[in-house]
Parts: sequence; C-alpha cells; structure tokens
Amino acid sequence: MNHETTRTPIPVHQFTILLSATRRGARLARLLAGEQLRAWALPFEAAEQIVAELASNAALHGHVPGRSFRLALTLTEAATLRIEVTDARADRRPPGAAQLPPVYAESGRGLLLVAALSDRWGTESGSTSCKTVWAEIDMSTPI
Repeated sequence: MNHETTRTPIPVHQFTILLSATRRGARLARLLAGEQLRAWALPFEAAEQIVAELASNAALHGHVPGRSFRLALTLTEAATLRIEVTDARADRRPPGAAQLPPVYAESGRGLLLVAALSDRWGTESGSTSCKTVWAEIDMSTPI
C-alpha cells in the first residue's frame, strides 16, 4: 500500500510578538518586521508593506478592548516567508478575494496591495474568538 505523505515546511527562522491593537501597535509591527528581516539578511520592502497593511487592519477591524494582535514571521527551508497577523475578531473576516473599492473611496485598497506584493494570501479561523490573515512571499524568486 502506497501512502502519500505531505511534508510540513521546517522553519529556519521564526519571530513572534504580541502588540496592542492600536495604530501605534500597527506601526511598531511594521518597524519590528523590517528590522527582523534585515537581521535575517532578507529583502524587506514588500514584506514590511504587507505587515503594515495586515497590522493596520487588525488594529482597525480586529480591535477588541484589552486584546492584542499577534505578528508572526516564519522563514522556511523552501525560502518562503510567511507573515501572519492574528486578531481577536473572528466575526470580521476580510473578503475571500481583494476587491477594488469605489473610485472616490478613501480606504479599502490594502488587501489589493497585499495580493499584489505576496505570492499567496488568505485567512484561517483560530479559536472561536480569533482569526489569522496570512501572506506568503517566495523569497527564492527575485522581487
């Protein structure tokens, strides 16, 4: 009997931090992500922008008083950088695909940017009170 097995990517580097679900916490997430990626000697511009958008969304749409959001960066052996932002609002999920807002809208383009800068992105349900929005960048290909 032949069983097909899947191999879970082995992390080479990991970084995780809890931050306040505020604009200040979102800004700090972007700055810390950039510094961590520089320390890992990786290109950081696209990833830093993705973190900025996801963290901003967590602070704006995923805010629950007294609850933080979690930023996680994982680099795998396969040179895939996975960015995860987990917030406390499982009931407020982003749309399945990035959608263009009305022409004169002042906001609503963040997920379009995430989709453009990443190779894949999506959402995962956590416990009953949280969700994770993630994006992956294949670092083995030139950006």
